[in-house]
Amino acid sequence: MTTAAAGGADAVPPADKHPSGQSSVPAPRKPSDASAGGPGRSRRSVTGTRRVIAALFLAPALVLLGALVVYPIVYSVYRSFFDQAGTGFAGLDNYKALFTDDTIRTAVKNNAIWVVFAPTVSTVLGLIFAVLTERIRWGTAFKLIVFMPMAISMLAAGIIFRLVYDAAPERGVANAVWVGVHDTFAESAGYPKAHPLPVHPLKADADGSFVTKAPVRAGQPVQLPLVGVAPAKMPTDAKPAKAAAAGAGKITGTAWLDFTRGGGGRPNVIDAKELGLKGIEVEAVKDGKVVASATAAADGTFALPASADGAELRLPASNFKEPYNGVEWLGPTLVTPGIIGSYVWMWAGFAMVLIAAGLAGLPRELLEAARVDGANEWQVFRRITVPMLAPVLAVVLVTLMINVLKIFDLVFIIAPGSSQDDANVLALQLYRSSFGTDADLGIGSAIAVLLLLLVLPVMYFNVRRIRKEGRR
Repeated sequence: MTTAAAGGADAVPPADKHPSGQSSVPAPRKPSDASAGGPGRSRRSVTGTRRVIAALFLAPALVLLGALVVYPIVYSVYRSFFDQAGTGFAGLDNYKALFTDDTIRTAVKNNAIWVVFAPTVSTVLGLIFAVLTERIRWGTAFKLIVFMPMAISMLAAGIIFRLVYDAAPERGVANAVWVGVHDTFAESAGYPKAHPLPVHPLKADADGSFVTKAPVRAGQPVQLPLVGVAPAKMPTDAKPAKAAAAGAGKITGTAWLDFTRGGGGRPNVIDAKELGLKGIEVEAVKDGKVVASATAAADGTFALPASADGAELRLPASNFKEPYNGVEWLGPTLVTPGIIGSYVWMWAGFAMVLIAAGLAGLPRELLEAARVDGANEWQVFRRITVPMLAPVLAVVLVTLMINVLKIFDLVFIIAPGSSQDDANVLALQLYRSSFGTDADLGIGSAIAVLLLLLVLPVMYFNVRRIRKEGRR
């Protein structure tokens, strides 16, 4: 009896016979040409597509990638080593200028401020909004309102905030609110432009006040006329001026606007259409000391006690100081924080939506278990919610960091010409150096290369994080 050698290459297990007499074991299959890896046979990719066909489909994308990305990068690096005209080799002079030119150094400093504060504030606000709106009934409506600025272009947002930060309170919303809060706690002067004429019985003092040219006497009414106040700027409750009646042992008088709308008035005479300077403060001064004071009524009349007899009457400078007009938001000091505020207004909604999506995927049993164990809401937020949201927060933060490194539109539109140098950033300086009558493409190319170098570490971190997440 003969048997096949154990483990032999040609060993075939005994086949069970089918009732028809044929074997039920299929014959071994030969490797096909398509799957064989021998020479002369076409190879397939992981997806089963022939690599030649895949390359043909990828070729247009690769050509566009090379023409729109690779070539500009290579040429920018090449051009950054040449002078303004592009004919002479400049070596590293253009790169030295990045750290010696005051304007470019300001742009680098502002870019550092942007990278540190804008993404951080936007992410923190997005986290707060996402957590606080999770349990309220109108949370969806609130998220929609916060996210709505993302639908506005940078150009439109810049125009909006250029108006918001307008210095005039009657136009700028920020200063209107600021002035309203200030005037609630500090009274503004009523007559900032008021002053006497040479024919009036008042003279200017060194501290900005106005003093009578001669001492006053009891029983003799005093006239204190002023001009320089537009009738439309007068208090709405001011009444027509009235001559004060003489009072025994008192100093009486009238302070009024010595101006008749339409003309026809006479100086130092209270005419029928002239208004009293309501609320103006009057002081009696003897030997440099204030011995009495009074405030004019709606018709301009006032009265001082007998102690004011022989004193000089003074209208203190506090009556004429300029009114509080708010903060110069677009001045050299606040222009960069102001523009960062407009960026946060736009992108906090983006951060909120991504963080809210991550928050919705958190296992609720962990949060409830922590609450059952006695943790308060702040402890749950700090020790469970934030650590579990760390990957989402990293995505938002890195995305916004890459975005702010390229910021251009908001700075170019919001910052006025007088403070644009103070708000300068690298992308704006790239535009200013590369275009215009005094363009220097060597400097512009060097700035572009610097921007690329600043973005690369952030992109590397992002790619590395994505790969790490994919291996989980």
